[in-house]
Amino acid sequence: MYKEIDLLVKPEFVQEYKNGYPLISKESISDWSKVTKEGEIINLVDNKNKFIAKGYYGIQNKGYGWVLSAKKDEKIDVEYFKKKIEFAIKYRKDFFDDESTTAFRLFNGEGDGVGGLTIDYFDGFYLLTWYSIGIYEQKEAILEALRSLVDFKGIYQKKRFDSKGMYLIDGDDFVCGAKAEAPIVVKENGANFAIYLDDGPMVGVFLDQRDVRKTIRDKYAKGKTVLNTFSYTGAFCVFAALGGSSKTTSVDLANRSRAKTQEQFRINDIDVQSQDIIVEDVFNYFKYAVRKNLLFDMVVLDPPSFARSKKHTFSASKDYVNLLKEAIQITNKGGIIVASTNSANFSMMTFRDFIFKAFKELKGKYRVEESFSLPKDFRVNDKFKEGDYLKVVFIRKDK
Repeated sequence: MYKEIDLLVKPEFVQEYKNGYPLISKESISDWSKVTKEGEIINLVDNKNKFIAKGYYGIQNKGYGWVLSAKKDEKIDVEYFKKKIEFAIKYRKDFFDDESTTAFRLFNGEGDGVGGLTIDYFDGFYLLTWYSIGIYEQKEAILEALRSLVDFKGIYQKKRFDSKGMYLIDGDDFVCGAKAEAPIVVKENGANFAIYLDDGPMVGVFLDQRDVRKTIRDKYAKGKTVLNTFSYTGAFCVFAALGGSSKTTSVDLANRSRAKTQEQFRINDIDVQSQDIIVEDVFNYFKYAVRKNLLFDMVVLDPPSFARSKKHTFSASKDYVNLLKEAIQITNKGGIIVASTNSANFSMMTFRDFIFKAFKELKGKYRVEESFSLPKDFRVNDKFKEGDYLKVVFIRKDK
């Protein structure tokens, strides 16, 4: 049965929600005891019991729920989700019409009005990712809305939570329609990617780096030696090779990265034997490269926000300066460092400060060639700057 629960917002948070801030934090609500289970629809009210906004209760790493509507009388049902998804589809019409790119984000959480949910498109297949039990409770309504709006080959899902709101990996990825081949091959700006929709939490490529990969291929790679660190499935090296790089080197700690990277090269008709693929802790590789006096024309740094190996722990907010210093030492004069982070914990301004500090400590000089944030399909809510997490800077190491 559909019901809504009123929750009192503390006075110091009222204006924030009136201004459109979408994340419902634990600290902003006076008393959470009224809600008994995730997924319940909640009305945020002020101390005069005046309506502010409507949302849902769902715990994830960012907060305790998301605002869904500023309209008191709006029901959160199939029609509500249908309107949101339909608008998202229209916003991305150019992507559907582009035959050279058949993989993109169709729905980007709070950027499209529903925090905790993303929907990715892979050549007729749709992948929904649920980031809390709260939004997963709306699964049937969301699926009904999606199925009514799109022609699909098949629908898959990823559940990124457990009973404590943390990430969950399970085998329940297929939802309906036809099952996808393993892999399906999608296109990105004319290049191919092998995608696995039912093989753990990641599918084979991070879609948010599309513009960065194209820029590497079209403007920087020709005739250059390229080192791709934290390389995952080697996507940056694929684009560098397609852009005419003289050689690429991919380094990642995960054992499966070798076979995955080889696969991406092969489906793009790139000679695997002409590229280096190294399974190694990136930090150990940096030390090796310094010892051997290895230098590269381009170094790509795209580490996870947080990572732990047997000997190293990496946190982007604490350790990125040192990571940059490692990269600077093995970059040729006049070469490019592509510094990237998906950490939402600091701004682009802070990230540029990291770059300044790294070069200053090494008494080096540099200039910024260009920078990137999230591409158009990763739509961002203007009131939620944390959602614009991607920061990429192309740095030229001065001669």
